[in-house]
Amino acid sequence: MILNVEELRFLYRNREVLKEIAFNIGEGEIVVILGPNGVGKTTLLKCLNRILQPKGGAVHIDGENLLELEMMEIARKIGYVPQRVETGRLTAFDAVLLGRRPHIKWDISEKDLKIVDSVFRLLSMEKLRLAYIDEMSGGELQKVAIARSLVQEPKVLLLDEPTSSLDLKNQVEILAIIRQIVHEHRIAAVMTMHDLNQALRYADRFILLKGGKIHSYGGAEVITPRVIEDVYGLPVVIGEIAGMRCIVPESLEWGCTGSHI
Repeated sequence: MILNVEELRFLYRNREVLKEIAFNIGEGEIVVILGPNGVGKTTLLKCLNRILQPKGGAVHIDGENLLELEMMEIARKIGYVPQRVETGRLTAFDAVLLGRRPHIKWDISEKDLKIVDSVFRLLSMEKLRLAYIDEMSGGELQKVAIARSLVQEPKVLLLDEPTSSLDLKNQVEILAIIRQIVHEHRIAAVMTMHDLNQALRYADRFILLKGGKIHSYGGAEVITPRVIEDVYGLPVVIGEIAGMRCIVPESLEWGCTGSHI
């Protein structure tokens, strides 16, 4: 396993927000964290790379406990894409190049520049190279943030709502690219998402949070009407469209061809 999380706890003002969180992720896997607003999805991501300091437990990557490493060492192992990206008077190329900082010893190398170039091509961002990020749309800025995390060459990608600012076409494009990178480069990704149907399409496994704990964890078998209703408090129907499972609220069951599964 690349990532192994053991009994992780986090307190906020003496309130236990995360309780006994434990899971693991192997090479080439995408895990999506699901749950209603305020349940601790973003908090969990930030604990995994120590933006927030857990109050207990351990996070191991390839056997090393990240809670004992320096932040620069963590940055060589984990790439993080937040929900909101800070802007400044930087070009997209310079902003993405900053992602190489954990690997730069004395000066920017030819290798660093080639890696940045390859990620711009991968994300079809060539036209944005010299654009200023403080003049970009939300979707363009999100692509820059994802590119910056990819040039870190991480073992694990953490992405907090990576498609929240993107239109439907770009959502599909970005999620497909993330899946391709994770599978081909044998790394792992942990994402938070609100769109259950996108999660079903692109994730290998799912963590559903409720009350600060893991309610359910596993593959597609854990995504059932009963689990969704327990976690979100909403009755749903799960069926198939064009051979793919989809989830709709029970009051809109005309939107799927299946019945309760």
